[in-house]
Amino acid sequence: MKKSEAIHLITVKKGDITKESVDVIVNAANTSLLGGGGVDGAIHRAAGPELLAECRMLGGCRPGEARITGGYKLDARYVIHTPGPVYVDGRQGEPVILRNSYLNSLNLAKEKALKSIAFPAISTGIYNYPKNEAVKIAVDTVIEFINNENCKIRVVFVLFDDENLQLYKNYLKGLR
Repeated sequence: MKKSEAIHLITVKKGDITKESVDVIVNAANTSLLGGGGVDGAIHRAAGPELLAECRMLGGCRPGEARITGGYKLDARYVIHTPGPVYVDGRQGEPVILRNSYLNSLNLAKEKALKSIAFPAISTGIYNYPKNEAVKIAVDTVIEFINNENCKIRVVFVLFDDENLQLYKNYLKGLR
């Protein structure tokens, strides 16, 4: 698959990821997987207590890894939970961990033969990953995965703030 074909499978929008009608939404989780602030808390609240009960059985998750659960009260059938890196200075393995968060989430979606996935901007909130660096890792990893795996999964980046939205739009425009 050509890079341009992969780009056409990617959509960027501002919104609430808990309202997405896709096969799976990705939760920028903490390592306990037991809920928290930001998108993590919003997903847990929207999905209902069954999500927390299932997450308790998973035993946590290390940064860059991913786990899948049911979606419960969400429109999405599944939730993939992935803790991104806490940004220190960019020299503590943060880029590799962030890339792995996206890659491992996509691998789980492929294993389940899912056709659509929605991502937030992982680690760019309380974990302080620089947004202009995170967008490149997110988009490049998705394009690389689609091309290397010949996987025609529809990817939606659902962004909470205008700054991330503009960064994603501009980066994708530069790739076209």
